[in-house]
Amino acid sequence: MRAKCVCSVAFLLCWVAGSSSALAQSNCEKLKDVKLADITITGAESVAAGPFKLPPGLISSVDVPAFCRVRADLKPAADSLIKMEVWMPAEGWNGKFEQVGNGGLAGSINQLSLAMALKRGFATAATDDGHEGAGTDGSWALGHPEKVRDFGYRAVHETSEKSKKIIAAFYHKAASFAYFNGCSEGGREAIMEAQRYPDDFNGILAGAPAMYWTQLMTAFVWNAQAFSDPASFINEPKRAAVENAALAACGRQNNVTDKFIKDPLQCHFDPAVLLCKEADGDSCLTQKQVDAIKKVYAGPKDSSGKQLSAGYEPGAEAEPGLPGISYQSYILGPAPGATLDAIFSGSFYSSFVFEDPKWKVSQFNFDKDVATTEAKVGAILNAGNPELQAFRSHGGKLVVYHGWNDGSPPPMHSVEYYQRVAEKMGGVEKTREFYRLFMVPGMMHCGSGAGPNLFGNVMDLHPIADPEHDIFMALQKWVENGVAPEYIVATKYVEDDLSKGKAMSRPICAYPQQAIWDEKGDLAEAGSWVCEVAK
Repeated sequence: MRAKCVCSVAFLLCWVAGSSSALAQSNCEKLKDVKLADITITGAESVAAGPFKLPPGLISSVDVPAFCRVRADLKPAADSLIKMEVWMPAEGWNGKFEQVGNGGLAGSINQLSLAMALKRGFATAATDDGHEGAGTDGSWALGHPEKVRDFGYRAVHETSEKSKKIIAAFYHKAASFAYFNGCSEGGREAIMEAQRYPDDFNGILAGAPAMYWTQLMTAFVWNAQAFSDPASFINEPKRAAVENAALAACGRQNNVTDKFIKDPLQCHFDPAVLLCKEADGDSCLTQKQVDAIKKVYAGPKDSSGKQLSAGYEPGAEAEPGLPGISYQSYILGPAPGATLDAIFSGSFYSSFVFEDPKWKVSQFNFDKDVATTEAKVGAILNAGNPELQAFRSHGGKLVVYHGWNDGSPPPMHSVEYYQRVAEKMGGVEKTREFYRLFMVPGMMHCGSGAGPNLFGNVMDLHPIADPEHDIFMALQKWVENGVAPEYIVATKYVEDDLSKGKAMSRPICAYPQQAIWDEKGDLAEAGSWVCEVAK
């Protein structure tokens, strides 16, 4: 009798599970018939659990739970064609919504970030920002001002609004909390949302935000011109000499020597110490090479000396990093004129600003072209408005992280924005009530680098799942439980390879604090460090 009972219970559980799966599939397919303004649902299908093939990139596939995949086209303006996707767990939904951001100049759906959000139990969505193409290709903008607006701010907002309605139609209830999570261009999208559409999200995580977009492009073209001359090009052995000299000058701070610079604001490294005294060689720099790297550190200026953007910090000139996110990839490049700075700025100015496919980086004039750029696209692309009262009043929480060795958005852009917000919003203490900034020593663009660089950020595909180690979970804890993050523990793995074990962990402190060694514990353990304002 008991055996029959057990079998009956097992059968019932299997039947319930099968019915749940069938019901989810049925509900998913019915979403094809959902009618919303300015949207056409082009597909609604159930995807089985297992490996999901990704577009070409660092990872070919990722394991996902069963989910409902909805694809749609948005047309909020006459020249708009915004593609979006919504992925919803068939079972185990946590009741929340996470929208994920793009990188570069967008042009595709960020399926890897969708998969990571889905695996955490979120209903999630992403957009191509209103055009298709490679992340370095800006040709779609030429002659299409409405597509520039879609990229600038409209696509993310429209996707947010429509995704929430699709999610509610699938689950028959609305998401309890909405989050945005992006880095680089996705970080710009995140900050833009807080400014323009403060009610869209309860919590926003912005990594390495390219929010001062026009300043960033000015910095890119400045660096590109500095290294366009083959005589200015710095080869790999010379890059190692520069990095070693920078670390010799600033690697020891607060009584601890690291292979990265903990506080670049207290570093005053002059690459002129490497000037060749006799013949040129791999351990020294020529005058043209010294001048070029000094320009990178100083940042762009016009002929009168007016600062046009912050520059970049020393100490990662030879760090390999991951392809496309390293300091080397952006600033130094594999050959003269082959940097990401040159590629991005050339594509941006030729298409967005001057609308001339033949335009060259060498043509940029820092005395007049900055104003031209601001007038044409600054109001559309820049997310520099420090007025966040509506976001704060809505109860929104904003967390920003940025690596001090970023070679894309200058790290000081995030510091400058935080300071401007604090000035506008009543001081640092009032700003800390809704906005926290985490500057990460030794980290490059969105991740990688010589310092501890994994903490639930966009490059952390296997985060330690607690709010102390995962910055996105810390944001959720702040939004949902009112507990603000004072620090996040970041981990550095040997050669950035999880299989090789942990090299060190260290707290990343809420700005303006930084991690200070307690002078007694193990330097490789986060527990030996405290968050203080450096003296």
